[in-house]
Amino acid sequence: MSKKIITNVAIILLWTVSPCWACRCTESLAGCQPEEADANSVEAILEQLRQKTAELKSYQGQIEYRFIQPLLESEALRKGVLYYAKFGKQSKMRVNFETLKQDDEKEQKYIEHYIFDGIWLTHINYQIKTVRRYQVAEPNKPVDAFDAASKNLPIIGFNKIDDLKKQFEVKLVEQKKDKPESFIQLHLKVKPDSIYKDDYISIDFWIDKELGLPAKEVAVSTEEDIYEIKFLKPKLNKKINKEVFEYKIPKGFGEPEIIPLKKQGK
Repeated sequence: MSKKIITNVAIILLWTVSPCWACRCTESLAGCQPEEADANSVEAILEQLRQKTAELKSYQGQIEYRFIQPLLESEALRKGVLYYAKFGKQSKMRVNFETLKQDDEKEQKYIEHYIFDGIWLTHINYQIKTVRRYQVAEPNKPVDAFDAASKNLPIIGFNKIDDLKKQFEVKLVEQKKDKPESFIQLHLKVKPDSIYKDDYISIDFWIDKELGLPAKEVAVSTEEDIYEIKFLKPKLNKKINKEVFEYKIPKGFGEPEIIPLKKQGK
């Protein structure tokens, strides 16, 4: 798996379960009250999402990650489980991918784990028996899932709606009146002068109307590759023990490869 794919998987997941991103998106709406906004506007949808995610203390559910390369006619589907929890001011996240289905081949066991602890993002690959640790913050300055995510992936690279609109054309996708949908869909098209113009063409994400949380996201890269994430059967605000986020390097694995924090200007 390339570094770009690793980044997309890990960071999208961090964004999805973080209770901070939506409230930051609405900070720029001076004087805006949810009840005064058009219920079908982007601002109102993000405000509703902020209210829901502000209550989120933990999240556990199934996850499907599909990576499609149309030019190579190749498709890989990974399935697993996602865990997220806040312990005081610190958040932790873990994704355990357990299976892989490549193109028309049968689904097979394929174990990869991602663990985020506020300072390090650890990737454990059981196929090639390697461990990589990516530093995302200074040791004495742990960051929340959102803060780590916002440095890497465009869809969560915004802190305010105004900033979002500078980088993307944001559109609410209309639903068919004769066929009510269970999801709200937002489409983000990268602007020609966007800082993300060399990486992405567009990003779509769907919000579950009943739960009020993201259920699916599809990002299209400038290379025409497609990254699709689905979140299934979520359990919200159920107790998750800290032990879930702990790990040991399995027997037979080499020493972890350390990728230190990239310093400003380097």
